[in-house]
Amino acid sequence: MTEAIDSITLAVLAGRMEQIADEMDATLFRAAFNPIIAEAHDASHGLYHSATGDTLVQGKSGLPIFVGVMSFAVKAVIDKAADAGDLTDGDIYIFNDAHLGGTHLSDMRLVRPYFRDGVLFCYLASVGHWHDVGGAVPGNYNPSATEAFQEAFVLPPVKLARGGVVQQDIIDILMRNTRLPQSAMGDLNGQLGALDLGVKRLDELLDEYGAGTVRAALDALGDRAETLMRTELTGLPDGRWEAEDYLDNDGITDTALPIRVALEIDGDRMVLDFEGTAPVTAGPVNIALPTAVATAYVAIKHIFPDLPANAGVMRPIDVRVPDGSLLSAEFPAPVGGYTETILRMIDVIFSAAAQAAPDRAVANAYGTINALSIAGKRANGQPWVMFSFYGGGHGGSIETNGLNHGNAPISTATIPPMEILEAAYPVMFRQWALRPDSAGAGRHRGGLGAVYEIELLEEKAEAFLFGERGRFPPQGVAGGETAAMNEFRYEQADGWHQPLLASKMLGIKLVRGQAVRLETPGGGGYGHAADRSPEAIARDVALGYLSPEAATQTYGPEWQEAAQ
Repeated sequence: MTEAIDSITLAVLAGRMEQIADEMDATLFRAAFNPIIAEAHDASHGLYHSATGDTLVQGKSGLPIFVGVMSFAVKAVIDKAADAGDLTDGDIYIFNDAHLGGTHLSDMRLVRPYFRDGVLFCYLASVGHWHDVGGAVPGNYNPSATEAFQEAFVLPPVKLARGGVVQQDIIDILMRNTRLPQSAMGDLNGQLGALDLGVKRLDELLDEYGAGTVRAALDALGDRAETLMRTELTGLPDGRWEAEDYLDNDGITDTALPIRVALEIDGDRMVLDFEGTAPVTAGPVNIALPTAVATAYVAIKHIFPDLPANAGVMRPIDVRVPDGSLLSAEFPAPVGGYTETILRMIDVIFSAAAQAAPDRAVANAYGTINALSIAGKRANGQPWVMFSFYGGGHGGSIETNGLNHGNAPISTATIPPMEILEAAYPVMFRQWALRPDSAGAGRHRGGLGAVYEIELLEEKAEAFLFGERGRFPPQGVAGGETAAMNEFRYEQADGWHQPLLASKMLGIKLVRGQAVRLETPGGGGYGHAADRSPEAIARDVALGYLSPEAATQTYGPEWQEAAQ
């Protein structure tokens, strides 16, 4: 029988449990070797239900996409442990199989059961983006992959530790399947340290409050999240609204791929139906079903920002993904470019929601992480892999302009600083700047994209790009206009070139002094451009966000008087 719990105790325990997850995040960020975790915070930690794997609490610094995805990862471990029948205190499972745990193979998941007085109380989990996990392309973003085996080493759920004893043979296998074993070992130790800290903090919490009270708080938090979501839905009009957008291509065939959604609201229930989305593709823009469900949660969290990070939020929401869709790919379909597809999912949900509730809507953000890898060997033969993602503009809203040069709305991650990248790798940034004239026009314009130009300082290297929005621009909402599209160029002896597939490129050979250049999209505009104040336009021109020519062409000449 679940204990009753008063609201004050519930609030205190909710804060304490969030703090546990936050501390786990911070522990990994401080300990990780690779900048994607240490600087960009591409990782997450949380507490998960002992029977269902549902998300109970997640750290505030972790990536939102992992909120829903990690529950599937924990469920995979629950199933594996049930089949084996040997789950004990001190066990730790590790795996990266994206078709079981969502996202892609670079995300290494560790799941640890937490026992109290010999009884399973909950699960702790850690996920972090490792720098390299084998595969055909350094950094694992292979735009030409046609199966998962070409993207990375695939590890199903296996026990990294048994009863508290780490299995060295599993570590040996992991380290043999990466180009950067020192980095991988550092990240692994960081994740193990985060889990150890989580166990210590849970011990302290349960010693203080008792297992029954804490369990009651966890149940109450899920029920409260559901109630809050139902309340939000009842405040919206009933109806059905549709939206569609496109991926440039799948990296293999230069054919646009539609992603469609129908959003239905009926009282305190919502349906997100993705019927009509493109089927599974040969190339790696597919995603597994767990990723699609988690993405729906991320979009909902943006539309209703006050909702907690708890699986109860999704109880009133039915996410329907057709079988055979690129949103429900099965193993071994390639899923390495999952980031691009989930961003388009979020875009279409935003566009549909804008029709139902314009006051809550946000225009499309730049819609691509532009996963760029540059790899080679140093003069001493030591391999190096610079993998990073890059920012762009966010969409305007009813309240304000979009954020300039932000990170993708799938995450709270930060873009690794230029100084860190230059210190770690033989590259130099010729340019790192805002991109003028890239924002979508509107009463509130979108945010600006960015320009990055990266020069190679080593003798030779290869570059790989996995991006999107090279053919289809970020959309505005409520009458707002589209933003600039993605542009990628690379330097060769005879000048600058662009990839045939617009946003994807494999094995660009560079020599010392040559560079690659990204010009990232802005965000879509909110509201009609005619409603933007001349003073706001003049300010954008004065700041260099908007050229005088573009200002006059887009908004008319009235701004010039305000500029005087």
